[in-house]
Amino acid sequence: MGLLTIGAFAKASRLSPKALRLYDELGLLAPARVDPVTGYRLYAPEQLERARLVAWLRRLGMPLARIGEVCDLCESDAAAAAREVRAFWARAEAETAARRDLAAFLIDHLSWKDPDMSPTSSTVEPLDIRYAALSDTGLVRESNQDTAYAGPRLLAVADGFGTGGGPAGEAAVQVLKRLGAEAVAEAVAEGVPAGELLNALEDAVERAGLAVRDIAGADAAPHEVGTTLTAMLWTGSRLALVHIGDSRAYLLRDGELFQITHDHTLVQSMVDEGRLSPEEATSHPQRSLLLRALTGGAGGAGGAGGAGGAADIRLHDARPGDRYLLCSDGLSSVVPTDDVRHVLTVARDPEQAVRELIALANGAGGPDNVSCVVADVLAPEPGRQP
Repeated sequence: MGLLTIGAFAKASRLSPKALRLYDELGLLAPARVDPVTGYRLYAPEQLERARLVAWLRRLGMPLARIGEVCDLCESDAAAAAREVRAFWARAEAETAARRDLAAFLIDHLSWKDPDMSPTSSTVEPLDIRYAALSDTGLVRESNQDTAYAGPRLLAVADGFGTGGGPAGEAAVQVLKRLGAEAVAEAVAEGVPAGELLNALEDAVERAGLAVRDIAGADAAPHEVGTTLTAMLWTGSRLALVHIGDSRAYLLRDGELFQITHDHTLVQSMVDEGRLSPEEATSHPQRSLLLRALTGGAGGAGGAGGAGGAADIRLHDARPGDRYLLCSDGLSSVVPTDDVRHVLTVARDPEQAVRELIALANGAGGPDNVSCVVADVLAPEPGRQP
């Protein structure tokens, strides 16, 4: 069979000619030949398999840059391509879970009765956690503006910036430690619906933003003072995730490592839109530019964030055997993900894991403050309440 016109190829691949032209411009699916006289794009029949894969991945909602990676992987290592799809879908399911929790609240609110799907139902078996936190200045910075905290109800990492960044991060964590932990304790004791718990946590994040604004108030440029915040509040059977900025949360489950937060940065938004590849993002000069954070400027109080946009707040299912990592970008920006996964897989306990992860960051030059919190989910001991 000879080359196919763009119209015939579009029909066979179920991609529109407009989409094919876009994928050509992005280097995702280049034609086999372009007629030098007419400029018509011509495609080889063997390109149909890649085109169909592109179409399927687009139906999943995968960003174009990531689709290119999966397609390239598929040609050399189908198993690795499958892992990439699995990781993408894990994150998509987490985002769907956030909408599910909101739907549960709305059903409860509109029907005036507890929804059957209430994730804080007392029928859910409670679990325990074992945790450790460690923060280090690194090898380049003169002071540490990170805050790392781990306790029976709260796990948190905050990465402050500006002249008052350190106190700003600490203030935000303290508010969640007090108000957020109280909300979770009440939810566990009274079995409140998911929506009410999420609302309480949203209020706590707003109070954390106000605390940051108070810290930044005395600064000459308060809008340049702020902090990221990534935290998990433990309900006994689920983790309530609060996230704003570019600190991260990861989940190690069944040997696979998933990033369960989304960076609120300019570079990440460009990756999502297909304008930048993940490899290009790692060296982009604006890779640290935040689109969302808790800041001291106007509109910086609370979930809105002075950098624009609300904090992500959702509930996350936990299972015995799960291991969670919260970290500042002092780890994620310098240590390859495969190395992080290896440490989390082999470390015997959270204390060993946080020490080894920070050692890796410093071994890579320690260009920034680095903080890590690791928590293991355990089945409860008989007769013990979590």
